[in-house]
Amino acid sequence: KQWYQRRVRGDEFSFVFKRTSTLYGRRASKIISTVCSTFTSHYVFHWPIFCSQPLKYPPSFDGRVVLYPVEKDLRNYLSWRQADCHVNNLYNTCFWTLVQRGGLTTTEAEKRLNGSFSADKNEIMFTEFGLNYNDEPEVYRKGSTILWKQAEDEQTKRKRRVLEVRHCDIIGDLFWEERPDLIV
Repeated sequence: KQWYQRRVRGDEFSFVFKRTSTLYGRRASKIISTVCSTFTSHYVFHWPIFCSQPLKYPPSFDGRVVLYPVEKDLRNYLSWRQADCHVNNLYNTCFWTLVQRGGLTTTEAEKRLNGSFSADKNEIMFTEFGLNYNDEPEVYRKGSTILWKQAEDEQTKRKRRVLEVRHCDIIGDLFWEERPDLIV
C-alpha cells in the first residue's frame, strides 16, 4: 500500500501518498485516474452498507494531484480541509434546523444565513432550538481521517495492517505528536 492517509469531508476525499511512493512511476495522470475510478466503484459497491436508500443517480468524482514540497504544507492543507468541514457542517446544520424545525423554506433559510458568521449560527441554534453545536458528533464536526495501523489478527496472532477511522482534531498538535512518523 502506497498511501497512508485519507481525509473525508462531505463530498471531498483527500488521499495522501507517501513521499517515497513509486505507485505508477509517480505519473500524476495515472494515479488520479486510477484513484478516481477505483474510489467511485467502491463507493457504489458499498453504498448499501452505509445508506438504506438506493442511489438515484450514478455518482462521479473529479480529482487532482497536488505535490506539497514539505510536510508542514501538507499538514496545513489537511488542517484547512478539516476547518472547511467544520464551517460547512455548521452552515448545513443550522440551515436544515431552520427548515425542518423552524418551518422556513429553503430560500428563507438561505436568506437568513446570508452573511452570517459561525457565532451567529451557533446563537440561532442555541437560542431558538436549544441545540449546542459542540454536542454534535465529531464525525460531522471533524470529518473522518482514515489511517493504516498495525493490528494483531485474532486468529493467526500475526501483525497486519488494517484501516482505522478516526473522527478527531487534526488541526492541533496532539494528533501529529501521537503519530510522529505519519508524514515522514
